[in-house]
Amino acid sequence: MRAWSSDGDGVPVLLCNGLGAPAAAWPRLVGPDSGFRVVTWSYRGLAGSQRPADRDRVRVEDHADDARAVLDAFGLSSATVVGWSLGVNVAFELALEQPDRVRSLLAVAGVPGGSFSALFAPLGVPRRLRTPAGRLSSRLLPLVGPLLPVFVGSLPPWPELLTADGVRGPAREAGHPAALYTVLREFSRHDWRWFRHLVLAVAEHAPLDVGAVRCPVTFVAGSHDALVDVADVAAAARTVPGARLRTVPATHFVPLQYPRLMAAELRALVDRERRAS
Repeated sequence: MRAWSSDGDGVPVLLCNGLGAPAAAWPRLVGPDSGFRVVTWSYRGLAGSQRPADRDRVRVEDHADDARAVLDAFGLSSATVVGWSLGVNVAFELALEQPDRVRSLLAVAGVPGGSFSALFAPLGVPRRLRTPAGRLSSRLLPLVGPLLPVFVGSLPPWPELLTADGVRGPAREAGHPAALYTVLREFSRHDWRWFRHLVLAVAEHAPLDVGAVRCPVTFVAGSHDALVDVADVAAAARTVPGARLRTVPATHFVPLQYPRLMAAELRALVDRERRAS
C-alpha cells in the first residue's frame, strides 16, 4: 500500500480521500505549513498501491483496515479524520470500529453508508432507481473515459449549468491550476476496469447507524452536488449527536473549490474537539 505524509507540524489528520483522488485535491491542508500533519494513502490497486490477491477485499471495511494501518505506520495512536465522498464511509467505519482512534470527523460530500441511494438526486432520479442507475453508470466507466468522473463531479445538475451558481464551481477549481492539473493527471492514469470494480464494491456498503458516534463531527455538503443528495447528508447530520452541518454553493469537488473554507472548518472542528476533551 502506498501511503503519504505532508511532513507538516501540527494537528495529526488522517485523510480518507475520494476514490482515486490525490492529496493535492486539498490545497490548503496538505502543504507542510498548513498547521496540520496530514497522512493518507492510495486505495487498493490505485496510484501505486497494489491490488489485493483476493479481488473481493475492496469493501469499505477493507479500506478502514488500511486507514488503521496508515495511522500505525506513521506512529499515530489517533487523529482528526477527514473523509471526502467514499472516504466518508471509510471514516465512519473507523469511528464506529475504533472510536479511540478518531478524535473528530470532518465528512465532506458523502454519507455514512448507502452511498448509491444518495446518487443523482439533484437530477430528479427517484430513490428506488438511484442504486441501479449508479451500478449502470459505474459499469460504463471503462467505456466513457478516465476523466469523466472528474468532469461530472465538477458540474452542477443540468438545470443549473447556465446559472451564475452553476459556473461558480468550475471557476473556483480553475483558480487552483496546479492542484487541478495534479487531480486530472492522477485520474487519467487509473485503470478504469479496476476503478469500476472498486466503485461497484461501494454499492454493497449498507447505511451505518452513526448514532453511537460521540466525537465532534462536521458535515459539509455542496448544494449543487449532482452525485450526493444534500437531504441525505442533512439526515445523517441529525443522527449524530451534536453534529454540525455546513452547506456551501459547491459541486462534488468541494475540497478543490473551497480550500480555504475546508481548512477553516477543520480548524473549527479541532477547537470543538479540544473543548470536548
